[in-house]
Amino acid sequence: MFCNQCEMTAHGTGCTKVGICGKDENIQALQENLIYALKGIAAYTYHARELGYTDPEIDAFFAEALYSTLTNVDFDLNHFLELNMRAGQMTLRAMTMLKKAHTDHFGEMVPTQVPTGTVAGPAVVVTGHNLKALYELLRQTEGTGINVYTHSEMLPAHGYPGLKRFPHLVGNLGAAWCDQKKLFAQFPGAIVGTSNCVQIPLDAYKDRIFTVGASRLPGVPHVENWDFSPVIARALSLPPCEEKPGEVTLTTGFADTNILPMADKILAGVKAGKIRHFFVVGGCDAPGSLGNYYRDFVRMTPPDTLVITLACGKFRFNDLDLGTIDGIPRLLDLGQCNDTISAIRIATALAEAFGCEVNDLPLSIVLSWMEQKAVAVLMCLLSLGIRGIYLGPKPPAWITPDVLRVLQEQFDLRLTTTPEADLKALLGR
Repeated sequence: MFCNQCEMTAHGTGCTKVGICGKDENIQALQENLIYALKGIAAYTYHARELGYTDPEIDAFFAEALYSTLTNVDFDLNHFLELNMRAGQMTLRAMTMLKKAHTDHFGEMVPTQVPTGTVAGPAVVVTGHNLKALYELLRQTEGTGINVYTHSEMLPAHGYPGLKRFPHLVGNLGAAWCDQKKLFAQFPGAIVGTSNCVQIPLDAYKDRIFTVGASRLPGVPHVENWDFSPVIARALSLPPCEEKPGEVTLTTGFADTNILPMADKILAGVKAGKIRHFFVVGGCDAPGSLGNYYRDFVRMTPPDTLVITLACGKFRFNDLDLGTIDGIPRLLDLGQCNDTISAIRIATALAEAFGCEVNDLPLSIVLSWMEQKAVAVLMCLLSLGIRGIYLGPKPPAWITPDVLRVLQEQFDLRLTTTPEADLKALLGR
């Protein structure tokens, strides 16, 4: 453990074995987990609030949960387990609220093919999660000759009718957030970071990147009041993109609203033996080779299985052509990490159709995590009683062996091993 939040901290640097206040490493781990989950919830509620949506119950929970982590307030291990589960419930509310905000403003998502190359002309690339920022930029760049590209978690924007109606939203560049330094250095146009997942910029593009909303970078202009005129002026002053078709076309825009109408077809496919298993493979991507596990896992899934994905972890494998089963794409991209709500609705509806519980479905969840929103999503799934989730590519550093054991005992939470072993175990259940 490590805690230095009060004056009593050991040696004036930090308590590392047990708190001077009396809390042990397990309380500390659950406090940290709770705070990280709250950070994830904050991201979802922030973007919902930008679109005019709030939830007083979530706001009240923030005060209660944060207060519980102050020095000498709460030493009850079971209560912190309960608070973490309630954080999961609040995550569900937050994702539901943000989904409504997105669909009310931009329409229900529709499956959409997205080019990955560039077209000739001045350009702006937008990264992050903030759909309102993208909408405002698209609206203000109409008629300017500027083409707008998405990057990373902005890819699902192409599936919203209210955004794809802009003809100058022309494609997606790059993959997950962690490729941005290389991508942005090569991209000739202006760049806008709209949320988390921005990195300290290289000098190669620092003079043409902007931030908006919650994101900030040192020495980088920040867009105020949704006024993108500085971005537009900079884009028009820079060299244009060349015409360069991409090597792949990506498909996004799936959601419970367009998958559930196929429920009868899916059910018939299962009964006929054409669909054996469903996999949900998604989450946050991180730099490094450990994430290749997810590409290998998806590539190895049998042809009689469907793979549902979301968040930036999908960029490890969303270029793969998995084919179809009776016209149903085997790879279904539901969107951003907050679109986990669509996956939950799909699983719930399938369970109702099969007359069973979600845990009894031929469905397995394999998650990748990198940051705090993934913690919130995991707590959400656990709070719903979902068991047998595989988590990787490595365990969270703040979780103690005792806390991990509790999660494994109560929820059958598992850590990923190898794609071959995990796939065999999941299909053998």
